[in-house]
Amino acid sequence: MDDDERAVLAEFVASRAPALMRVAYLLTGDRSSAEDLFQSALAKMIPKWRSIRHSDPEGYLRVVMYREQVSWWRRLRRRRNMSIGAGDSVVTDPSAGTDLRLALRAALCQLPPAQRAVVVLRYYEDLPEAEVAELLDCSVGTVRSRTHRAVSRLRQLLPNAELELQR
Repeated sequence: MDDDERAVLAEFVASRAPALMRVAYLLTGDRSSAEDLFQSALAKMIPKWRSIRHSDPEGYLRVVMYREQVSWWRRLRRRRNMSIGAGDSVVTDPSAGTDLRLALRAALCQLPPAQRAVVVLRYYEDLPEAEVAELLDCSVGTVRSRTHRAVSRLRQLLPNAELELQR
């Protein structure tokens, strides 16, 4: 990679990092995990920079982040299934109820990872069901059922909040 390409890459990362970090944070529910996810996606994108820089580098990076997060969830699920006697501890957000944004964040963290991903992709990223299905490597019907379950659960967790999650 020559100096001009490095400069373009650095400018791209500097300008789009805040928005991409928000997406990573919403997918992971944790700042340090979001940073790891973003860095991992960047590490996978940089070798391909020359071929993607003129098309849609942000879209490419988002897809890499989504797929990387899904693979992390699958590895975590395998580890949980393999560990014997390890109980899941429930951690609640002590600032829950201070405002809708913090309450929604806490509620999102309580959703299973696949449901959280569908909510983030459908409502935060505003992607159509077919694109979400492609990104998460599942069927459109699975996206619909996960969305339905996630929204129902969010409404249970936030009964007084007016969630506008209708599509």
